[in-house]
Amino acid sequence: MSFFEFAPEIIGFLMIGAMLFAIFIGFPISFTLIFLGIVFGAWGFGLKLTIFLMTLQFYGSMMEQTLAAVPLFVFMGFMMEQAGLMERLFRAVQLILARMTGSLFVAVLFVSVIFGAATGIVGASVTILGIMAARTMSESGYDVRLAAGTITAGGTLGILIPPSIMLVVMGPVLEVPVTDLFAAAILPGVMMAVLYLVYALGRCWLNPKLGPPLRDDQIPGDRSHVWREFFLGLVPPTILIAFAMGSILFGWATPTEGAGMGALGSVLLTIGYRKFSWKRTYDALLKTLEISVLILFLVAASNFFGAVFSRLGTPGLITDWLLLLDLSPSLIIIMILAMVFILGWPLEWVPIVLIILPILQPVLLEMNVNMTWFAILVAVCLQTAWLSPPVALSAYFLKGVAPNWDLKDIYYGMMQFMTVQIFGLVLVFIFPWLALWLPGYLYGN
Repeated sequence: MSFFEFAPEIIGFLMIGAMLFAIFIGFPISFTLIFLGIVFGAWGFGLKLTIFLMTLQFYGSMMEQTLAAVPLFVFMGFMMEQAGLMERLFRAVQLILARMTGSLFVAVLFVSVIFGAATGIVGASVTILGIMAARTMSESGYDVRLAAGTITAGGTLGILIPPSIMLVVMGPVLEVPVTDLFAAAILPGVMMAVLYLVYALGRCWLNPKLGPPLRDDQIPGDRSHVWREFFLGLVPPTILIAFAMGSILFGWATPTEGAGMGALGSVLLTIGYRKFSWKRTYDALLKTLEISVLILFLVAASNFFGAVFSRLGTPGLITDWLLLLDLSPSLIIIMILAMVFILGWPLEWVPIVLIILPILQPVLLEMNVNMTWFAILVAVCLQTAWLSPPVALSAYFLKGVAPNWDLKDIYYGMMQFMTVQIFGLVLVFIFPWLALWLPGYLYGN
């Protein structure tokens, strides 16, 4: 057999190998996928059909209405960041619980839940939480490792708590309604925040020196001012998120329409808090454009790559091979999650969701695995990867805004919460109702 006479399924394996090699050595992912799709498609079944597939997939991606929610949610997050509500809320929670051991841990995690729902961007969440809390924690004598772990773990909640951009992208990929994924992610997201909180406060209960109360000179005498700041920092963003998310979850609006309302509401909040400026809005639009183009162009390129890969017949071969192993669905899922966890070290969530999951989806469908539950397992697993050395991008985001903290201490803190995260992943795996109860209650499926 000559080089050009390989079976199409084997060409598909070579295509995946070339893709992983190109990504790991640093080639741009989107252009790599398009180039490899054209080359291996032309090799496997001809250039004419390959060009047709590329045209069809790019057009289909551009016409996918759900993906229009991505830039709107991203813009909403940047405008909420500019309004300065999270700093106000953090300070208020800190002062309300001033005499409590570990009060700053509570403040960080409380704000991270609200901010995670507002942005859905891990990098932005970790950066803002670090700016707000790192210096205050250091001045208050908090343990650096536990503080770093709390900030980085809290920042990763944005990848899971709706309206998560990752869930918006994952829905069409796994052919699951985004509304189902939003509903399914709420309980696991809140559960992870509670587990973080229990761990941090438990450590402080065993050793109060890890998170001492604020000094008397740091506590204001006027409590009414503190409660006013708490109200102004909490209620407006909560109402905005509730309206945007509630309209989606209850079927009053599509994800795109809900994202549009959220984006408009974030602008009105910025105006209401007198933080609006044309320059900051222009900067937010530019950042939104950069992130949205990155994600959406990669979606189109991945769809084309996946279409070529499927046309080669390799996913069917993988499915048949895994079914012949006679493994249980649980063991298959564990193997997939382990692979996702390892790939999450060097790769962002975007190529994993758009390239790896579609390859494995036929196996899961053949085994009648609930795709909503599987999607949440993958989301929690990818959240864990953000806290896992040796890459752990969250550490570098925090180091950038807390230069006095040693990177080794940040890693030690993250690894503590990575253990908590794995425990949460195991809970979602053992008790699928954590992800499936709310979608079933709302939609009856």
